[in-house]
Amino acid sequence: MTFRSLLIAVVLIAPGCALAQSAPDTIASPLLRASVTVTSDVVRIGDVIDNAGAAAQIAIFRAPDLGTTGSVPVRQVMAALRAHQVIGVDTRDLRDISVTRAARTVETSDIERQIAQALERRNGLGDAANLLLTFDREVQSVQLDAANTGALSVTLARFEPRSGRFDVTLSITGETTSPIKMRFTGTAVETVEAVVLMRAVERNEVLKASDVVLERRPKSEIGADAAPRDRAIGMQARKQLRAGQALRGADLAKPDLVQRDQAVTLIYDTAGLYLTVRGKAIEGGTEGDVVNVLNLQSKRTVSGTVVGRGQVAVTVAAPRPIEMSERAPTSSVAYATAEPRKAE
Repeated sequence: MTFRSLLIAVVLIAPGCALAQSAPDTIASPLLRASVTVTSDVVRIGDVIDNAGAAAQIAIFRAPDLGTTGSVPVRQVMAALRAHQVIGVDTRDLRDISVTRAARTVETSDIERQIAQALERRNGLGDAANLLLTFDREVQSVQLDAANTGALSVTLARFEPRSGRFDVTLSITGETTSPIKMRFTGTAVETVEAVVLMRAVERNEVLKASDVVLERRPKSEIGADAAPRDRAIGMQARKQLRAGQALRGADLAKPDLVQRDQAVTLIYDTAGLYLTVRGKAIEGGTEGDVVNVLNLQSKRTVSGTVVGRGQVAVTVAAPRPIEMSERAPTSSVAYATAEPRKAE
C-alpha cells in the first residue's frame, strides 16, 4: 500500500508555529527521516523530520491503515512542509519515506483458541485442545489501535449438540477505546488421535510401521474403540481395510502364528521328555490358541497350544504316582477258609 492512494488531503493548519528561516545558528536544522512509525491516524511534522521545533504537532496527512506500511514521495512531504513555512529541511537526497502505522494484532490462532475454550465441555464436548472448529467465514487477524490493551473475552457462547453448530461473540474493551465486538459462527466436533492406514490392507495381512500414520479424526467417526498406534503395528487385519481408514480395535487381531494346512512342529515336553515331531495344522491360530494338529507319524489328531510361529506344544499327562493308601496292605494277609462239609 502506498501513500499515493492513502493521501487524502494536506491538512492546512495555521502556520503560526512554523520554523523561522532566520533561526539562530544554535538551533539544528530540520532533517528528513527515511522511515516513520506512528500510533495515531495522522502523521505530524514532528514524525517526518527531526528538530521540528514548535511545528512538531502540526498534522500534514493521514496515516496508513492499522498495521500497514506506506510510502510517500519526498516532493509531496516537502510541499506539505512549505505550506506551513517549514523550510531549510535537509532531505538527504531521499526520494520516498516509509510510514508505518503501529497496531496491536489479534492473531487468528488467538481467536480460535478463545472460542475453543468457550465451548470446552459444553453440552457433551470434550477438552478445548481436542475440538475441531469449522467457521462459516474465514477467520482473519484483527488489527487494533496500539493503545488498545484490553483482553480478548467471551461475551456470548452457544452450542447446539445435535447439529454441532456454535455461535460465539468475543469482545475487546480498552481503557481509552470503544469496545470491539466480533461474532463467529460455525461447527465444532470433538476429535481423537487415530491410526490411519496409508494403503489398502488385505485380510490377515500384518501391519508394519510404514503402513500407518497418526491423525486427528472426529470422535463420532471412530467411537471409543480407537486402536492405539503401538498396538496396531504388528497386528493382523481381521478383514480387508481401505486406505485412509481410521482403525478400530475390532479391525485388528493378534497375527496367526499357525496357518491352516501349514506344516508345524509338535512339541512334547514333560518331565524327563522333550520330543518334536512333524505335524500338519488342521486349523489356524494365534499365540495361546488351542488348535488341532495331525501328527504325521502316528496319523492321529492331537490338540495343542500355539507357542510360536509354526510351533504347537502338546501337553502330555505324566503318570501319577500311586499313594501308599492306594496300595494293597502288606501287614496283613487274607486267607480263604472253607467250612467243613457236613456229613450228608
